[in-house]
Amino acid sequence: MTQNTQLTRFLPDEEATLRLGSSWAGTIMAPLVIYLQGDLGAGKTTFTRGLLQGMGYKGAVKSPTYTIVESYPLPKFTLLHHFDLYRFATPEEWEDAGLDDLFAGNCLCLIEWPQQGGTFVPPADLTVKLENAESGRMCTLTAHTDRGRKSLETWLN
Repeated sequence: MTQNTQLTRFLPDEEATLRLGSSWAGTIMAPLVIYLQGDLGAGKTTFTRGLLQGMGYKGAVKSPTYTIVESYPLPKFTLLHHFDLYRFATPEEWEDAGLDDLFAGNCLCLIEWPQQGGTFVPPADLTVKLENAESGRMCTLTAHTDRGRKSLETWLN
């Protein structure tokens, strides 16, 4: 794979989005920062739910729209943090909330609406972009770093 490698998949329904997340769960490696991009209702939390279920998480997975971050303890990693910055009025809210502290250790960090955090948000190793298409979704995974490329290569192989 080369710099900024992309993989695109059509996901006909919510179940396919869950399966995509779940299928990646067995090979994903931490630490990793993943940006989740897409309009409201595009399936960002559904993808995250599939990823967590694939890692054996049995509890409820909800959107962190109001809480800013939901953290899930996992046996394979220290934690998976799912951020939603949609409600940020200014990028400085990232710093005010002390969110940098959550990026230490062997964790996965999935960030919805990363642009709302401006330059405070750590750069992405991978981007998962979900767009409504026909009767389903188009999902494009883009690797931006060596760590991101290795994660995608491991999953594809």
